[in-house]
Amino acid sequence: MKKKNVVFGILGSVMDRASRRRGRWEQRWEKWRPSVALFQQSELPIHHFCLLYNESEEGLVKDVRADIEMLSPETKVECLPVTFDAPWDLAQVYLTLSGFLKKQKFNSRDDYYFHITTGSHIQQICVFLVTEARLFPGKLLQGSPRQTEAEEYPIQVIDLDLSRYDEIASRFKQEHLEGTDYLKAGIQTRNKAFNTMIAQIERVAIQSRAPMLITGPTGAGKSQLARRIYELKKLRRQVDGAFIEINCATLRGDNAMSALFGHSKGAYTGAASARDGLLKSADGGVLFLDEIGELGADEQAMLLRAIEEKQFLPLGSDKPVQSEFQLIAGTNRDLRIDVRKGVFREDLLARINLWVYQLPGLKERKEDLEPNLDYELAQYAGEQGSHVAFSREARKAYLEFALSPGAVWTGNFRDLNASVTRMATLCDGGRITTEVVRNEIDTLRNRWGLELDAQEADSMLERYLGTEVVRSLDYIERVQLEAVIRVCIGCQSAAEAGRKLYEVSRLQKSSSNDSHRLGVYLKKYGLSFEAVKRFSLSF
Repeated sequence: MKKKNVVFGILGSVMDRASRRRGRWEQRWEKWRPSVALFQQSELPIHHFCLLYNESEEGLVKDVRADIEMLSPETKVECLPVTFDAPWDLAQVYLTLSGFLKKQKFNSRDDYYFHITTGSHIQQICVFLVTEARLFPGKLLQGSPRQTEAEEYPIQVIDLDLSRYDEIASRFKQEHLEGTDYLKAGIQTRNKAFNTMIAQIERVAIQSRAPMLITGPTGAGKSQLARRIYELKKLRRQVDGAFIEINCATLRGDNAMSALFGHSKGAYTGAASARDGLLKSADGGVLFLDEIGELGADEQAMLLRAIEEKQFLPLGSDKPVQSEFQLIAGTNRDLRIDVRKGVFREDLLARINLWVYQLPGLKERKEDLEPNLDYELAQYAGEQGSHVAFSREARKAYLEFALSPGAVWTGNFRDLNASVTRMATLCDGGRITTEVVRNEIDTLRNRWGLELDAQEADSMLERYLGTEVVRSLDYIERVQLEAVIRVCIGCQSAAEAGRKLYEVSRLQKSSSNDSHRLGVYLKKYGLSFEAVKRFSLSF
């Protein structure tokens, strides 16, 4: 399907006007009227022209429309009333123009231009701003008078690069920050590597329609990130279709081909009627194929053709179907290993790995656990309509365990979501107490297969401290001390153990002595790093 050129413009109340005096009306074709002159050139064919005008200019807009239709009858001319009460007021014009554009439906398969030759200087500036901010998903078009009557009226297409201007660059940075914040669901994450990755994803999302590959362990948030990317692209007028998601591990046999590519009537037993597949449903939008490594060889081959040629054959049909979608693929496997094993196509991997992003698990982002804990509480409150909060002691106890080496978070953010849901559901009066937290810690340890180590852990502490001392400790203290001792046993020096134990808080200090901090902690229990290592060798 050939792309259409769609041009928006503002009626020039002076420049587009032609005198209706006797003998001068017929001479209007020799005058440069910028909106009409767009159709007195052949460099850029215009299929659809949207002309914005004030209602007080009804007579002028009718004249301009009639002349355009005379010059280019194949062009669809649409005159749209937009009231600029104060065309020289920057704030008023920007708000009016941006509000108008937010109501427009833009087709991602068409090319858009905004004609900036007409209108007040303030209106022209605002056209620049809304285009640079992607509220208008296109380029600028500048017209100018011709040198001789034998020439066509020249036009120039302008691509914006406003980032070199400090004030506009500052606003551009703010737009960028808003985009990254949107991708993170408003969570103020602290992991530097993760924030850097999200910043690049934001740029790629609004500037590219190339495939993206998101890798990472189960529960790391691949599906949520893919949907956020789609929603950001939709806000920035990058897509106008739907977000279609499927887990490829659920697709097998004819069902896989049919679900993805559709089928014709009678294509296989049970195919009583034709069916559109997911690729067709994603036309103009985003298709998220989670666990793409689970696709069979035939599906991989057809998917590659669909990405490259924007068309594919439904099952049992010889008539190709067109679909322009952006692919986001997800996997928790190393597809390079699958290529070497011969279970994943090398050419398909080459096509989808232009933009590859590895989502870290929760254990690799422990500094982000606390803001995500607050996010999950807010989500629960929004869904259930009831406010839930930790007591100060309970929050401290939960975070101490959650951030300890003993918290493995095998299900990553799914584990955190489930944990918060259980505590919020079981607490009384919207208050999560230390008792609720202790029970939840037991639940998490059991689910992670750590319950078998509980007696062993107490036994180990008793060897270090004695039975009476261990019995005098709170459960939280025993869990934390046991975790610290395990880290010490696995390290060669107190400095190495300190770096692991204080990997987040040490970054907030101008200088840190991790081994000293560890020594102070162990001294509370009459221990030292050397004693821990010495005792461990005797057990």
